[in-house]
Amino acid sequence: MTKQEKKQKAKEFYTIMYRTRRFEEEVFEFYKRGLMPGLAHLYLGEEAVAAGVCGALEEKDYIGSTHRGHGHLVSRGADLNKMMAEILGKGTGYSKGKGGSMHIMAMDKGILGANGIVGGEIPIAVGSAYASLYKGTDEVTVCFFGDSASNEGTFHESINMAAAWDLPIVFVVENNLYGISVDIRRVTKEHHIAKRAAGYGIDGFTIDGNDVFKVYETTQKAVDKARKGGGPTIIECMTYRWQGHHVGDPGVYRPEEEVAEWRARDPITNLEGLSLLTEAEIKEIKELVDKEMEEACKFAEESPYADVSEAYTDVFVD
Repeated sequence: MTKQEKKQKAKEFYTIMYRTRRFEEEVFEFYKRGLMPGLAHLYLGEEAVAAGVCGALEEKDYIGSTHRGHGHLVSRGADLNKMMAEILGKGTGYSKGKGGSMHIMAMDKGILGANGIVGGEIPIAVGSAYASLYKGTDEVTVCFFGDSASNEGTFHESINMAAAWDLPIVFVVENNLYGISVDIRRVTKEHHIAKRAAGYGIDGFTIDGNDVFKVYETTQKAVDKARKGGGPTIIECMTYRWQGHHVGDPGVYRPEEEVAEWRARDPITNLEGLSLLTEAEIKEIKELVDKEMEEACKFAEESPYADVSEAYTDVFVD
């Protein structure tokens, strides 16, 4: 990558990461104002993972997402207005307000849906990868999941099948160290989940999930390999959620010094520290994104709820 190319990538990544952060901050504000039904699981602090991974994909590729999925959609270029409206349960949302935060999806961007079931997206993503193999097409599916999902049965069953059949899929572990309040280091003998890849005969890598260029470069290699028939890869991105498990969780189970340490490793600040963007360029990006967020929030807040007659539509497919 030339210096100019890296600068252009830095601009793209910074825009996506700042957009994700501002989106999540506004979601949190809606929750605190009592305008959002249910809960949301914020992506604050993890922005580099989604930005780097999605930056390595082609438009035709697919994504399996988690209950902490807003960042995946933002990074994929989903419509911010429809996203925010969906989170507020409005009829103008991606699923007419019926999916909400934990089941948000954007099929127009290859997002197969966030999933409220821990590990539930893993077999769905493997099914998507199998469909590409069966049809003889070259789409790649990326499956995001958290550290605790790696202890679900779906993890083994799905990765075993994907490995045995060399399916075109990349498994991305967003290891933020905690499954709700459970420290993954207390409930697994081997803390690095990517090492499990050896047992399936596939590649596994553990990387700094707060380094967007590292995430991008590692994912790009894995995606290229999968697209050429080389089978799956596990990429474990070490990162950290700044907030509690969800917007209503104070996160008191985490040591204050640990939280402070990870906040100091802010992925957005890290990107600024590479000095690839000028202060003027950063200011321009922030002003553009802030305006986008203002418009998305206004659209969502002013949008109507779906009519009660819609309650039983879009439930089954004939």
